[in-house]
Amino acid sequence: RISARDPVRQTAEIHIRVALINRFNALGTAEVVRVA
Repeated sequence: RISARDPVRQTAEIHIRVALINRFNALGTAEVVRVA
């Protein structure tokens, strides 16, 4: 849900949420290290 009413603030809020989701996904995924 978007809590902001102003369109500019809505876009900022969406950007913040996307950044948070990406951060949590990065923390949750395993880091692949190639050993040759």
